[in-house]
Amino acid sequence: MSCIRRILNLAARVWRHDNGMSWLDAPPLIEMEQGPVRKPYPLSWEEQDCLFRELPAHLQRIALYKVNTGCRKQEVLQLRWNWEVQVPELNTSVFILPITEQFQTKNSQERVVVLNSIARRVVDEQRDKHAEFVFTYRGNPVKSILNSAWKRARTRAGLPSVRAHDLRHTYGHRLRAAGVSFEDRQDLLGHKSDRMTTHYSAPDIARLIEAAEKVCVRRPNTVLRIAPHANLTQKKTVVGTA
Repeated sequence: MSCIRRILNLAARVWRHDNGMSWLDAPPLIEMEQGPVRKPYPLSWEEQDCLFRELPAHLQRIALYKVNTGCRKQEVLQLRWNWEVQVPELNTSVFILPITEQFQTKNSQERVVVLNSIARRVVDEQRDKHAEFVFTYRGNPVKSILNSAWKRARTRAGLPSVRAHDLRHTYGHRLRAAGVSFEDRQDLLGHKSDRMTTHYSAPDIARLIEAAEKVCVRRPNTVLRIAPHANLTQKKTVVGTA
């Protein structure tokens, strides 16, 4: 593709006809089919157990937190202790993910992350391990989840295509299966919506914690896998610029 891009740039900017006109007015856009779109893969409880058993300890903790909060990758890896906010009325705390020069949520909006009992236990186990970051490895912030250790673990677990982001899909799937309302699922997953509020009262937080707690219960969760349509493709636009 780099060769094609270079030719298009030359045709638009360097090569000339005898009359001095460029071969092309501008590098064209080329759309390429990339094949089937990767569908979400929510894990069953059995698949989660198989995968987590194979993960090293630091990734186990991250994965357990992720599947119980639905946080995106950077919302986990960049999680800082000074983002924790106490809610004294409930004798608990939440994390408020800010918008800074160093960190942005996907929707460019601050996000409140509530913790169910499992996520709370993971966070409490991480206390005093690092002055700034919640999740670390050998004293340093974890830089990646989908690394070689993850890839080896998923292969050994018989789940060679599972991504870390599928843990977020698993959380959303379990919330829905537990009967959590669409509006509360939107808030718990940090989805952008017209109703998203910037103020949460203690009763609001209590309601969201109660909803998040429902995914801690191991309910039967048969996951029907519907194969993607053969013609479902995603196009990639290639611009003929350097």
